Amino acid sequence: MQVQQLLRLNRVASLQVIASNQSPDASRSGVADPNSKLIPVISFQLAQKYGPVFSLYIGGTFAVFTHGFSAAKEVLVTKGIEFAGRADNPIVDDILKKKGIILAPYGPAWKEQRRFSLMLLRNFGLGKKSMQEKILQEATCLIEAFAENSDSPLDPRPFLETAVTNIMSSILFGKRFENDDNVLRTVMDVSHQNLKMMTGPWAMVPLIGGQENGHDSQNAKNCAEQKGSSFEEEQLLILLMDLLTAGSETTSVSLQWAMLYLVAFPDIQEKCQKEIDAFLGSSSNLKYEDREKLPYTNAVIHEIQRCTTVVPLGVAHTPIQNAQLGGYQIPKVKLGIFTGLWFSGPRVCLGENLARMELFLFLTSILRNFQLSWPDKSQAPNFTPNLGVTLFPSSFKISVKGRQESD
Repeated sequence: MQVQQLLRLNRVASLQVIASNQSPDASRSGVADPNSKLIPVISFQLAQKYGPVFSLYIGGTFAVFTHGFSAAKEVLVTKGIEFAGRADNPIVDDILKKKGIILAPYGPAWKEQRRFSLMLLRNFGLGKKSMQEKILQEATCLIEAFAENSDSPLDPRPFLETAVTNIMSSILFGKRFENDDNVLRTVMDVSHQNLKMMTGPWAMVPLIGGQENGHDSQNAKNCAEQKGSSFEEEQLLILLMDLLTAGSETTSVSLQWAMLYLVAFPDIQEKCQKEIDAFLGSSSNLKYEDREKLPYTNAVIHEIQRCTTVVPLGVAHTPIQNAQLGGYQIPKVKLGIFTGLWFSGPRVCLGENLARMELFLFLTSILRNFQLSWPDKSQAPNFTPNLGVTLFPSSFKISVKGRQESD
C-alpha cells in the first residue's frame, strides 16, 4: 500500500480551497478565528443557567451539550453503548462513506475495524519497549533538525509534525519521512484541510447527490457485512487516514502549544530543565516511566494540556436507541451530543497511551537540548487559538539555542 493512495481522499480539501479561495498552505496560517472559543464559552455560560444537560442549534443542526464530569461519564461510560453512535455530517459522510473508525457508525463493521486496528497497533509495538525506542530515535532526528536550522528563528510546526507523523507512518507504512519530503507535506496539507472543513459552514450544507451516495455507501456496507467481513479497499484507505490523522494531529498541536507557553514563561522552562538535569545526570535518554520521578515537568505538561484544550468539544456522540440523559429523554435521531471529553468508554482513543508517551518524550528531549526563547521582544506570543477539529495556535517562530552553547 503506497502512501500516495491516501491522496484519493483529498476531495474535501479541494472543496475547502475553492470555498475559501486559499492555497492549501494558507489553512494553518493567518488571522486567528475570533469565534474559536465561542462555543466552549457559550457552553459554560448556558450550563450555569440551564444545568449540566442542555440543547441548542448550531446553524440548523440540533445539538445536546453536557457540562461537568457526571454528565460526561453518563454519556461515555455508564451508557457508553447507548450513546456510541456518530452524528451525520453531510460533506464528511459523502467523502468517508461512513467508513473508517473515528466517524463510522457503531455496529458490527465498526467493531471489526476497531479490533483490527488495535491488533495492528499492538503487533507493531504499542505498549511495548520497542515503541519507546522508536519515539526516542525520532526525537533524536527532531533535535538534529532543530540544531541544523537554529541559525535564525524557526517555525517548529513542520518539524514537530514530521516527527510525530513518522511514528504512526512507521507502523502503517513501514517508513519514515524527512522534513522536506513533498509526499508528507501534501498528505499533511490535505489532512489539515479535512479537519478544518469538518467544523466549517460547508460541513452543514447537504451535497447534491448526497442522498444517492449515502444509499450507495449503505449498500456497499451491507454487502460487505453479508459476506462476513467489512474489509475492502476503500475502507482500508479511510482507516489508514483515520489512524494517521488521529495519531499525529492532536499530539503535534499539543507540542506546538507547549513550546509557545514555554517561551512565554521562561522561568517555568528553566525549572523543568533543572529538574530534568538533576534526575538524568549523565544518562543518555529519559524513559517514559521516568515521568513519575519528574513531578514538576509532568505537571507542566498536564497544565498546558488543561489550558489549551486541544479538542474542546470532543467528537459528537449520538444515541443508537431511545435513551435518557440527565433525566431527559433523548430520541434515537442523528443529533450531536458533545461532552468535551474523548478518552473514555467504547469510543476511547486507541492511541491515548501512545500520545502521552510521545508528548512526554519529545518535549523532555527538546528541553534537555535547547534553550527556547521568543525572538520578537516587541510583540508578545499570541495565545488566541484557531478553530478546527483541534484548537491550534497561529504560526509562530522561536529561537532555539543549544544549552551547551548557552552555558
